[in-house]
Amino acid sequence: MIKRKRLGQHFLNSNSIAQSIVSEAKITKNDVVFELGTGLGILTPLLCNKANKVISVDADETLVRRAKSTFSEIDNLVLKSGDGFKNKDSFSIFVSNLPYSRSKDAIEWLAQTSFSHGVIMVQKEFAEKLVAKPSKNRKAISIIANYAFEIKLLSKVGKNNFSPPPKIDSVVLKITQKTTISKDLIQIINKIFSYRRKTVKNILKQFNKETVIDKRVDDLSGDEIINLANQILEK
Repeated sequence: MIKRKRLGQHFLNSNSIAQSIVSEAKITKNDVVFELGTGLGILTPLLCNKANKVISVDADETLVRRAKSTFSEIDNLVLKSGDGFKNKDSFSIFVSNLPYSRSKDAIEWLAQTSFSHGVIMVQKEFAEKLVAKPSKNRKAISIIANYAFEIKLLSKVGKNNFSPPPKIDSVVLKITQKTTISKDLIQIINKIFSYRRKTVKNILKQFNKETVIDKRVDDLSGDEIINLANQILEK
């Protein structure tokens, strides 16, 4: 078994869960699917059976070479090695068992990318951050994800369904895009949360702006935080 802790990845080994993920993705023959993390290819052929085209990218060249050999007869599959977040190809559906170490990067990248919807598997703890309501548990990524996507919990996946097993259970989510966000806005939202102990009034002072609002970040709704970020971006 190829181990992949170096890349923060654990390989799904359950065919029934793989089938469920592909079914939930609602892929048609009009769709181009982008798979981030080819891995051992448990999802790849299932996606190819449904889609017009599948683009599958993995950071590990060894795994890509293995997949090219295993799936050489599949003609609607494009396999690439490298950083999937540098992908320039258009796609309609995103499917991934996200590497735990890159989950935040993936959500921020997807928030900037135009597509229809996706099915992703993430660490349970990360999923809880994505759906956190206004509280001290909410992070910048919670605001970004909920502004950009409708998020639906599909299923919980136990750690024993992976090789090597992770330390925590996973969750399968469906994300449906509502809007895209600029990279600049994402950076400002992250910056706001680095000042989360300050009041809005004091945060805006950091950017040479003024307001009479004396609330703290934890007391703001998601939309209020987006509005604050947009206000900071205004020249």
